[in-house]
Amino acid sequence: ISNMKFVIALVSLFGLAAAKAPQLSISVRDGNFDGLDGLDPQVAWESSTQAGDLDVSYGASANVRPTTDIASLPRKVWGKVATSVSGWGVSARAESEGLDFKNADVEVDADNEGADLNVHLVASAGSQSIRSVEATKGLDVNGARVTVTPRFNLEDDSQDVVVNYNNDKTNVKLTASMDTQEVTVSQQVDDNNRIAPTVNSNGDLSVEWERKLTDDSSLTATLKPNDNLNVEWKDDAWTANINMPIDGANINGADVSIKRDVNF
Repeated sequence: ISNMKFVIALVSLFGLAAAKAPQLSISVRDGNFDGLDGLDPQVAWESSTQAGDLDVSYGASANVRPTTDIASLPRKVWGKVATSVSGWGVSARAESEGLDFKNADVEVDADNEGADLNVHLVASAGSQSIRSVEATKGLDVNGARVTVTPRFNLEDDSQDVVVNYNNDKTNVKLTASMDTQEVTVSQQVDDNNRIAPTVNSNGDLSVEWERKLTDDSSLTATLKPNDNLNVEWKDDAWTANINMPIDGANINGADVSIKRDVNF
C-alpha cells in the first residue's frame, strides 16, 4: 500500500512537471524485438525549492513502457539538501533504485572555497555504514592547477591517491595505490582534436581520441589493444555507442546502442 501511495505521488509530480520541462530519453534495447518493444523510453524530471537557509532539490526517473507492474516504473528517486555552515558549503544527497528506500545511497559533500578543500563521503542507508571517503585539496602552482585526492574505500579496506595536473592544453592524472599505478596524459592537439593515452603498472595500455565535429557534435574513440574498441558519437540530443571486442587483429562482432534526449 505504501508503495502504491508513492507511485501515485510520483505520477502526480510528473503531472505537475509539465511546466518544469521533463526530459524524455529514448534508447534502443539490446536483442531482437517486435514493433516498438525494442525501444526503452525513460522520463526524468527534477525541481527545486527553498526552505529557510536550505536549498532543496529533488527528482525522479521512470520507465514509460506499458506494464502491469506499476511499482517497477520508478527507476531512480533522489533528493538533495544544501546549506552553508561557518564558511563551508554542505550538502547531502540520497538516491534509491526504484522504491528500495531502505538501501538508498547517501552522499555528503563539504566544500570550503577559502581553503580550496572538498570532502566527499558515501554511505549506505541499508547497512548504516560509511562506504568511502575522500578529500580533495587544490593548489595553484605557476599558472597550473594541481589537485591531490586521497581516497579510502572502507568496504574493501583499500586506499589510493589521485594527483591531477592541469596546465592549459595539457592534463596529467596519476592514480596510485599500494598495488597498482596508472597515469593518463591528455593533450589538446588543436581546437578540434584531443588525444589521451593511459598506461598502468600492469602493462595495460589504452588510447582515447576525441574529435570535435561541430559545436554540437563530437566523435570519441577509445582503443584497448586485445580488449575492445569503443566509439561514441554525440550529435546534439543523439548519442550512439559502438563497442567492438578485439582479439589480436580480429574484431568479434559489435554492440550498438542509440539514445535520443527530448526536452519538452
